[in-house]
Amino acid sequence: MSAPTDVDRAGSPHGGALATGLPPAAAPTRARRNPVLRVVAESADLALRNLLHLRRTPGLLISCLVEPVVYAMLIGYVFGNSLGGTAYRSYLVAGLIAQTVAFTTTFTTVGLSRDLDRGMIDRFRTLPISRVALLLGRTTSDLTTCLAGVAVTTVCGLLMGWRPHTGPVDVAGGVLLVLLFSFAMSWIGVFVALVTPNAQVAGSVGIIWLFPATFISSGFVSGASLPGPLSTLAAWNPITSLANALRRLFGNTAPPGFPVQHAWPARHPALYTMGCSVLVIAVFITLSTWRFRTRTSR
Repeated sequence: MSAPTDVDRAGSPHGGALATGLPPAAAPTRARRNPVLRVVAESADLALRNLLHLRRTPGLLISCLVEPVVYAMLIGYVFGNSLGGTAYRSYLVAGLIAQTVAFTTTFTTVGLSRDLDRGMIDRFRTLPISRVALLLGRTTSDLTTCLAGVAVTTVCGLLMGWRPHTGPVDVAGGVLLVLLFSFAMSWIGVFVALVTPNAQVAGSVGIIWLFPATFISSGFVSGASLPGPLSTLAAWNPITSLANALRRLFGNTAPPGFPVQHAWPARHPALYTMGCSVLVIAVFITLSTWRFRTRTSR
């Protein structure tokens, strides 16, 4: 009997497309499924595969968990004592969570780029799998990474003296808003991975745009204190609205003397964050699917 090929190990139509353990008789059943249910099932299989592969790349997960601690210590204590002490650190935590969510986009970018470089995507394409499911599995699995990073940030906030002052319903609403925004940001990471030639370039490009996006915001300071057009950019920055929405949902107020912005996103931060998230998801799913088709058809 011949040894199994790489494709067989990854999964074959005879053994279950994604090595899920399905018997051969299950293949026709899957084929007859509703297309939407089929995409959901295939995405779940791929998401599980991505999570299992974290055991082989622990460095990525460790860096994702260490970064929130570094930023919390640097901004909360190196700069925090001159900006309001404990009151500022309570204000800061929502901004740190927003930054953590944004920065986990690089996890999606690097993970997908590695799969493309190593030929895993080409192997999956030989199987009857939806193109959308190949990308959706990646973005769905990375929600777990985002939650881990947010959990670490929250623990750092508690150690710095931050506390939520609202009920469990508002806190749960904040968590759901974070997940929605993270899912949207992951699709930006997918597109970056697909338009860059390799994992090294993807990692660099994926992080460069995040620094201005997170610092030209009200994540760490009031956007009203920024000069000229930067104040307007900060007011309409979705990262600002996410941070402001979390502050409202957690009952954290700005330190005394912090100027307040009055633009529409500042008055309706949760609604603006949800609208931006849905728009980003719609746009980047379309762009990513198109780019995936053109890149893998060569």
